[in-house]
Parts: sequence; structure tokens; C-alpha cells
Amino acid sequence: MGTLYLVRHGQASFGADDYDQLSPRGREQAVRLGEHWRAQGLAFDAVLTGTLRRHAQTLEGIAEGLQITPEPLQLPGLNEYDSLALIRAIHTQPLAKPDTPELYRAHFRLLCDALAQWMAGVISPQGMPSWDEFAGGVRAALDHVRHHHAGHNVLLVSSGGPISAAVGEVLGTAPEVTIALNMRIRNSAVTEFSISPKRLMLQTFNTLPHLNGREHADWVTHA
Repeated sequence: MGTLYLVRHGQASFGADDYDQLSPRGREQAVRLGEHWRAQGLAFDAVLTGTLRRHAQTLEGIAEGLQITPEPLQLPGLNEYDSLALIRAIHTQPLAKPDTPELYRAHFRLLCDALAQWMAGVISPQGMPSWDEFAGGVRAALDHVRHHHAGHNVLLVSSGGPISAAVGEVLGTAPEVTIALNMRIRNSAVTEFSISPKRLMLQTFNTLPHLNGREHADWVTHA
């Protein structure tokens, strides 16, 4: 039986004009994950990513640490939802830059509220698919892995939304649980599914084996 390793991208540029760019710390997280796996002797038979820049940059860092040259299958269905479009759908007034703890928490409270309404079909954020279409893209990626890579190790680099949707799909979680999982996934965290032709099974969720050492304690980030 193989294993699907789902990795959330490294720390991006939260609060900047362009979020879709790894920070220096995000790059370090990705390289460190690859180094950890190389020390474990782990190899991958296939690699899947979304098409966002932070996905590609995270894979580049992992590949550097692993000392490999991957040829990923890029799937738009593994791309993240548009959090700003979600928030605008329920809060039309401009928001202050979330540069204080209070504004940061307010930003994510609004996002969770918007996610719940989107998943329930109450809102249709501009430029975004429906929740069913979004979840369908994630489901298609999981089906591809199950049908083509059973018995192999597969690396999948994506974002918190698709990864939490994948866990929700495998476990059959309620929408509010899927949202709660989404909010807890850390940068460069690893979630593992066992792969068989008939189904995927959750093995681990949101782990950071590459950052367990004391010297990496301040490398743990969420945004």
C-alpha cells in the first residue's frame, strides 16, 4: 500500500500586495522538509501540485532538500480559494491591513463566516467556483492518485483549503469541521493518506516532523 503525502505550501506573504510568494522563512521550511525526507530515504513515484506560484516555490525547496528534479503534474483543482473574494462577498467595506493581533483574528473570523456561507451555497463570490465545483476539483485529484498510483508514494503540494477539503472528503466531515481543519493547517505541514485502488485512508494530519527539533521551534508558522 502506498502513501499520499499532502504538503501545505511554506509561509507565504500574508498582508502583502502579493500573497502568492514564499517568504524567506517559507523557503527554508520547504528545503528543511526535503532534507528531512532525504535523511529518511523517502522517494516519490509521482508529484502533483496546484498551479500557484507558492506551490511551485514550495516544491522547488523540497526538491532542493531531497536533491531530486521532479516533473510535477499541475492540477488547477488543487489551487486555493480566493480568500479576499470570499470576505468581500459578506463584507463590502474595505478592511484595514491585518497587522495587529486583533485585526488578524477579525480577518479570519470573517473568512470562516464566508467559508461557511460559500459551502452552504448562500454566497457566490466573484470570480470563484461554487463550493461543489471546488470540492470536485480536489476529489478529481484524489481519484487520479487512487486510480493511477496505488502502491506508490506520491507527493502533493497544495494549500490549506484543498488539503482540508481532501481530509473532509476522506472522513466525511461536516462543513464546520472542514473549516476548523483548514484554519489549523500549518505552513509546510504534512498530512498522509494510505492509498489503495478502492479508497484513501487518513494516517496523519498537520504534522511537522522536519521542525521537531528545538533549533527549529521558531520556524512554525500558520499564514
